[in-house]
Amino acid sequence: MRISRKRLLALQHINYNLFGDSALPAVMPASVPTLADPAEPKPLLPPLTDLYEMFNRFNTMHFGGGLPPVKIRYSTRMLIAGTYSPHRHLITIGRRYHEIFPAETPDTLLHEMIHIIHPRHDDSFRNLAGRLGVSIKANEHPSLRAPHKYLYFCPACGREYPRRKRLRMASCGICSARGKFDPMFKLILKREGL
Repeated sequence: MRISRKRLLALQHINYNLFGDSALPAVMPASVPTLADPAEPKPLLPPLTDLYEMFNRFNTMHFGGGLPPVKIRYSTRMLIAGTYSPHRHLITIGRRYHEIFPAETPDTLLHEMIHIIHPRHDDSFRNLAGRLGVSIKANEHPSLRAPHKYLYFCPACGREYPRRKRLRMASCGICSARGKFDPMFKLILKREGL
């Protein structure tokens, strides 16, 4: 991957304060982000070479070098912080999320590295994430929400369920016993194409 001279010069002035050294300035202030202005330039994210270096450093520091090598890539389509695909040995970092929260990139990478060992957000995942100081849930932002396409409702209680995908066999979570599908409380499509 070739990096332009202009981008290299811009990267020289950025400090990716990965380990919280208070003597070094942070990349972005810790304020609550606002909606991005389209005329405003997007923040520079670490190039893939830096992400691979971070992966190797975190692997050595926190996992004793025991994690297998993985591919790392950015995705412009994802609205989430990141994901790990075990069958492809691939960590995908959401570019749109990290353009809003650029300081979260190391945290997301380490979160996805924990998924190599613990695929689900179960107790063992949460324990290891807590020991490493990794967040379990990503930040929310209005521009990271996809619009809902379908609106379903419960015939018993009337509660509405907006969804992005069509539901096949789903029942009301409040009316159904123990969270299992109950045909008596099957959700009914109210509107499509919201």
